[in-house]
Amino acid sequence: MSKITVAQSAGFCFGVKRAIEMAYQQIENNEKTYSYGPLIHNKEVTGDLEKKGLTIIESLDNIFEGAILVRSHGIGKALYDALEEKGLPVVDGTCPFVKKIHSIVKENHDANKGIIIAGSSQHPEVVGINGWCENAAKIIETPEEASALDLQDGAEYIIVVQTTFRQSRFDEIVAELKKKKIHLLVFNTICSATEKRQAEAVSLSQNVDKMIVIGDKKSSNTQKLVEICRKNCENTVHIETICDLVLNNFSKNDKIGITAGASTPPAIIKEVVVTMSEAFDNAVQNLGGSEEISFEQMLEESLVTLHTGDVVKGTVIQVVNEEVSVNLGYKSDGVIPRGEFSGDPTVIPSKVIQPGDEIEVFVVRVNDGDGNVLLSKKRIEAQKGMEEIEAAFNEKSVVTGTVTEVVKGGLIAVVNGVRVFIPSSQVSNRFIEDLSVFKGQELDFNIIEMDRVKRRIIGGRKALVEKEISAKRATLFASIEAGVKATGKVSRLTDFGAFVDLGGVDGLIHISEMSWGRITNPKEILKEGQAVEVLILDVDKEKGKISLSLKDNNMNPWNLAVEKYAVGTIVEGKVVRMVPFGAFVELEPGVDGLVHISQIANKHVVKPEDELKVGQVISVKVLEVNTEQKKISLSKRQAEALAEEAAEEVVETEA
Repeated sequence: MSKITVAQSAGFCFGVKRAIEMAYQQIENNEKTYSYGPLIHNKEVTGDLEKKGLTIIESLDNIFEGAILVRSHGIGKALYDALEEKGLPVVDGTCPFVKKIHSIVKENHDANKGIIIAGSSQHPEVVGINGWCENAAKIIETPEEASALDLQDGAEYIIVVQTTFRQSRFDEIVAELKKKKIHLLVFNTICSATEKRQAEAVSLSQNVDKMIVIGDKKSSNTQKLVEICRKNCENTVHIETICDLVLNNFSKNDKIGITAGASTPPAIIKEVVVTMSEAFDNAVQNLGGSEEISFEQMLEESLVTLHTGDVVKGTVIQVVNEEVSVNLGYKSDGVIPRGEFSGDPTVIPSKVIQPGDEIEVFVVRVNDGDGNVLLSKKRIEAQKGMEEIEAAFNEKSVVTGTVTEVVKGGLIAVVNGVRVFIPSSQVSNRFIEDLSVFKGQELDFNIIEMDRVKRRIIGGRKALVEKEISAKRATLFASIEAGVKATGKVSRLTDFGAFVDLGGVDGLIHISEMSWGRITNPKEILKEGQAVEVLILDVDKEKGKISLSLKDNNMNPWNLAVEKYAVGTIVEGKVVRMVPFGAFVELEPGVDGLVHISQIANKHVVKPEDELKVGQVISVKVLEVNTEQKKISLSKRQAEALAEEAAEEVVETEA
């Protein structure tokens, strides 16, 4: 018994199908419509459309009324301008993939980059693409042509490719161009449907005895399928309709593969499959009946059936004003309004999706009043998000959401389209005054409360943060020790010092350890968020405390104090602090000396303030230096006495 396998992607691609649907819709509306060139490379389809009133034209001459249907291959900018000048309405059936190429070419041509097109110079798609760079593109079809191409050294070029081009040949062309001394930007614009169809043709032709390729002889993508299949299966035949098929060339024991080009209608494929099945094993009975069925009826049968509430997959046609049009294989296109695209209001459709992308959608209404199918992507997100959240709640697992709003009492985070409220008390393990810092961030949290009926979902990070900190604390305390340096970030400033995040655990720099000099507030030298290198003074693992210092021991002014402030020398200093027993004088930042009350003046002093003021610069004599205890004894009285003696000696000498 023979086995017949039909390639899954055989026949119309969504771009061709969309253009044909537009044509029949125009005809149904009894509107005079012209097709600029044959709609597709298939005589059966174009013949049926012409019978119903579609007129094929190759020029706009003598056309003054009626709508112009642009075929899926697209047209150049000059033709659009001519249509606008004539005031003729346009029904644009250009394939979204081709539209994308037009945009790429125009944008780069306007930027003075050279344009290279890989494809057939005679193919209408390539002719149309060339029309978006003022017909200035260099068009090549083989690696040899690429090698021979005369390009300007050092110049910028881009290359795009005909949507139905063979991938392997395009790779060879690009390889040749990259050998040249140019700056080349490559845009692989081969249609994903074409890639899929060709890949299926390779796989299928390698595993059958005989291969049938259905499609018009003038169809470029069909010709490429024939080439691909013949490489793997010598017994490959190319037919346009069932009339071209010689059944005597097949036997009951053959494994037969069938594929079809993008311009081949479902009716023709169906007829071939039915005929082959009936001829060899009667496996398919009454498929389509014996009555004659028109192509339009066959096309209608090939369309999917939609109902409100269905979840279906489609292909993005275009995004206009952030409204997404989707081909569903239905007689009308689907539309996703901006508000139905995502539960996250910050998501911009045109930034995350483009023509040709496959998308899963929820059918809100089969007819939105304008003949379109109203769709929602947001509801799909919400359904999946709710399932994920419910599973996370039951399993006590972690979910990730994006913070979209800061509201009274907390944050709103969106998880796959579902809004979750995180109270301010659950945002962290400590109070956070300004929650706006979290807006736009992705956060991990647990679902701590859930009521699906009321759609009340509460998230919490407190336990998660504490767990993370405990793990980081354990890791940090196991690896640090006193005497080594570490880097961190200032997390909080207080009057008595600064807390530094060392990687999940805070250490304290006391104000006295911030500088060898005198400071009154940590803000004088540090700010929150600042990266710092610190010396670890002490680690108390039991209490979980880490003492830090910013002081560099190599810069310790006491290291040179004995030499710099030798006993008996007279130095200047600034009074910085008064105490009942004397006054402290700063000799340099980090080095203070004490003038005892008995050494302030050559008389009895009751209070230091009676003779000195804070900030006053005075001369003092060094009486004693103890670098270990960091103490220096000074005398203002003796310094003044020495000064007086020196003055008297000067007077006597002059006399």
